[in-house]
Amino acid sequence: MLYISAKMNSVKKDGKLLRFWKVLGPGLITGASDDDPSGIATYSQAGATYGLSTLWTAIVTFPLMAAIQEMCARIGIVTGLGLTGTLKNNYSKKILYLTLLFSFPAIVMNIGADIAGMGAVSNLLFPAIDATYFSVFFTLLLIFLIIYLPYQKMASLLKYLCVVLMVYFIVPFLYRQNWMEIAKGACIPEITFTKDYLAILVGILGTTISPYLFFWQATMEVETLKQRKTVLIVNKKVLSNMKTDVDFGMLFSNLVMFFIILTTGTVLFKGGIHQIDTVEQAAAALKPLAGNFAYLLFAIGVIGTGLLAIPVLSGSLSYIISETFGWNQGLDKKFNEAKAFYMVMAISLVLGLSMNYIGISPVKALIYTAILYGLTAPVLIAIILHISNNKAVMGKFTNSKTSNVLGFAALGIMTFAAVMLLYLQFTSD
Repeated sequence: MLYISAKMNSVKKDGKLLRFWKVLGPGLITGASDDDPSGIATYSQAGATYGLSTLWTAIVTFPLMAAIQEMCARIGIVTGLGLTGTLKNNYSKKILYLTLLFSFPAIVMNIGADIAGMGAVSNLLFPAIDATYFSVFFTLLLIFLIIYLPYQKMASLLKYLCVVLMVYFIVPFLYRQNWMEIAKGACIPEITFTKDYLAILVGILGTTISPYLFFWQATMEVETLKQRKTVLIVNKKVLSNMKTDVDFGMLFSNLVMFFIILTTGTVLFKGGIHQIDTVEQAAAALKPLAGNFAYLLFAIGVIGTGLLAIPVLSGSLSYIISETFGWNQGLDKKFNEAKAFYMVMAISLVLGLSMNYIGISPVKALIYTAILYGLTAPVLIAIILHISNNKAVMGKFTNSKTSNVLGFAALGIMTFAAVMLLYLQFTSD
């Protein structure tokens, strides 16, 4: 009897886990894709340069990220349109084209930086093969997968690739930690009003609350509904499942961020390595200090996150352009049904790859990307807040007081970040 009871409890637990996994989708993929190779480089630089003093940013940015992404998801579910489609129907075309103008170069440069990072890390693992060959290989592989994989398989692949990020939860435990020091760094904000420290904070904010994620979240909610082929009745259960998905995805994203800063802040910072500009530098620096296993896990994580994030980046751009010009679009469509949509994705990858050959370094690309994201994010957050509070668009599903408080806090912080970013670019030491 005890055996049967235990087995039934185990089945119930397995059933709950399976149901929870099924609830996860666009939110998890969006959150995980935020930790792309360029994001890993930013977090690694923060940890190596300032130790654990930026750990608190992983906690502070979580509710802000979750609130904005939840609004974008709700807009997609209620309107049945992506964010660009909603903008097109309710706002001036000038705002739409301005968004497109800022988004295109920022996303392409982000893709280029990620491809270069994946190639460089692969070269560390297999030194006999030049990094450029790996970059070309990953570009062609991703184009093939994006075009030829049906949406359901593509979504499943992206979902399971999120598991790769869990390697970053292991790496810090391969090194002795001071848990009191970690708790202090996580719970007590330490801000140094210097140009370099503020630049790192701006970089972290621009990396975690990125405009391309806003567009991806809304369109993926619409794609998911189309894939299920159900007539959507928006109710508390639908919105509750969506919120669970988004909250878990953003929590997962920020946990990865937390553990990357923790790894580099303890291993590299304490090892005397304070300047990290690229992900391959972070991986290579870990090897003599934390051992081959930590180095290998870190490198594998970079490749996995690139394979996850680049389809999200290129997909976001393609949705923005396709909805702007009214082209057939959607990952649920075959190539011959939405040629322009898929061609934009392929071209964005080729343009990103070409950055390796036209003299734009991955580090400079990240700086330019951060500037464009930093300038665009406050405007988009303001628009998202307006849409999600507009009863003519959202009906009875407008923002709660909590959503507005967090949303306006994100707007204020990102506006400050944009102002500081401009200040840092146009003032000398």
